[in-house]
Amino acid sequence: MKADINGSTLAYSDRGNGLPLILIHGFPLCRKMWRPQAEALSRAGCRVITPDLRGFGESCLDFSGTVNMDIYADDTVALMDHLGIDKAVVGGMSMGGYVLLNLVERYPDRVAALIFIATKAGGDDDAGKARRSALAEACISQGILPVADAFRNILFAPATLKENPELVDEVSGWMDATSPQGAVAGLIAMRERKDYLPLLGGISQPTLVIGADQDQAIPVENSRIIAEGLPDAELCILPGSGHLVNLEQPAGFNEAILKFLARL
Repeated sequence: MKADINGSTLAYSDRGNGLPLILIHGFPLCRKMWRPQAEALSRAGCRVITPDLRGFGESCLDFSGTVNMDIYADDTVALMDHLGIDKAVVGGMSMGGYVLLNLVERYPDRVAALIFIATKAGGDDDAGKARRSALAEACISQGILPVADAFRNILFAPATLKENPELVDEVSGWMDATSPQGAVAGLIAMRERKDYLPLLGGISQPTLVIGADQDQAIPVENSRIIAEGLPDAELCILPGSGHLVNLEQPAGFNEAILKFLARL
């Protein structure tokens, strides 16, 4: 489905009935990454909504200025308004977690509970900002290939790369199809995002933090830091998983979410 959101066309999927659960994808991916969750969690009684962020998947960029985390969060709230959802449980993976931090800071009344997935609360250091800038420049001059190449091997646990080539190829296809303009916008938005570490203590909603012990993109220690900094959080570390923990360990991932939702 598609909707006119804040002057742009956003694509999204809306499956099931019951508790609204919005899942925000990572970089440089799209809503297709949530297929195992959309199927299982909707059957379990959730209304699972998975948007493509502006400039990713089937969503248009349609923005002449600099995209930032405010815009991604504003789009998410506007989509909730479009769907008639006052409050939802919101989960964000990697870059989606950065969007979620912005969302809960600026729209706390719209978030019933949070799920942070393979993400971190701190901002980029100087070296990290320089890497994002260089990758954005490469994407401008060469297209999406430098971005896809940079992320292909760090998204998965080593065992997944060897034992599940079909999944690796599928995710690679999603990255290859990403708009270069959308990827550049996302890189700049991540580079300029706020450091939320000092603000974690002010997030009062119940929170689940899911980390992966073999995450090569965002080390699992970042999940522990988030959980320790929040007043009401539980931590789930899934063994044998890389950055795409929801696709590498879908059964354990879905079970963790369902247990968390049952306790709300």
